[in-house]
Amino acid sequence: MNHHEIKNFLSVAEQLHFGRASEICNLSPSALTRSIQRLENELGQDLFIRDTRQVQLTQAGEKFLSYAVKALRDWDSVCEDLVDDGSVDGVVSIYASVTAVYSVLPDLLEAYRETYPKVRLSLRTGAAEDSLDKLFTGDIDMAVAALPDRQLERFDFIPLVTTRLVFVGLKNPLPELRYSEPNDLKKLPLVLARSGVSRSRVNQYLRELGAHTARISEVSGNEGILAMVRLGCGVGVVPELVLERSPFRRDLEILQNAPELEPYVVGLCASKKSQSRASVAALWELAQKRSAENF
Repeated sequence: MNHHEIKNFLSVAEQLHFGRASEICNLSPSALTRSIQRLENELGQDLFIRDTRQVQLTQAGEKFLSYAVKALRDWDSVCEDLVDDGSVDGVVSIYASVTAVYSVLPDLLEAYRETYPKVRLSLRTGAAEDSLDKLFTGDIDMAVAALPDRQLERFDFIPLVTTRLVFVGLKNPLPELRYSEPNDLKKLPLVLARSGVSRSRVNQYLRELGAHTARISEVSGNEGILAMVRLGCGVGVVPELVLERSPFRRDLEILQNAPELEPYVVGLCASKKSQSRASVAALWELAQKRSAENF
């Protein structure tokens, strides 16, 4: 087993498509298939389920994925330690929501790339509420996440931007979705994140309001919440910066006279262990400087 084949596996696992992965790996589809087959033969397990329509990870593939990510990170860390010319090399993996990629990261990553061109950036996108879970499992080095309500002992947090948590509805809702006062939340259907900071704050407010509604649709990702609100599924709660950058913003509005929730602080989160690597520490230092300018 070599690192090139592990990288090939990770490309297929991310793309779930041999054609696209072969382009990323600069291999022919047949060569990539042989590379994966060598891994499977060495492990004695199928890593992917392949058919004419889709590619999926097997249970063994899911387990090997965690190993592969950590193995490459450890390899990059060793390579960084062996560099003796003072340069910063290696790879930094970052997890962020689509909105964070557009609004929080561009300037920071642009400055980082200009200063440390040898570092390879690996950017993974997904639901904001999954950010800390990705850190806990060790799948990534850094995550753009909301400042949690409880202190995290194993991780450090750098605030980058503050935004309001707002209640959002359709501009021209049906009668059963019209909102005029906080008590309406006892009867209105709600579209909320399945977990995370915003969900816990809304839950706290609903308890104080005495609303024990079961009319809650749980959605993964703030962008998904706005899509559901636009479909007329209920009233949603999202960070204001997500609404500002949503393709649905013209059809939606912040509800007037809505409850004031604690602001949503978004920043960069990383484990203390990952910060020992030069490539991660360099990005962390840049983020600290950006934070000092804004907070």
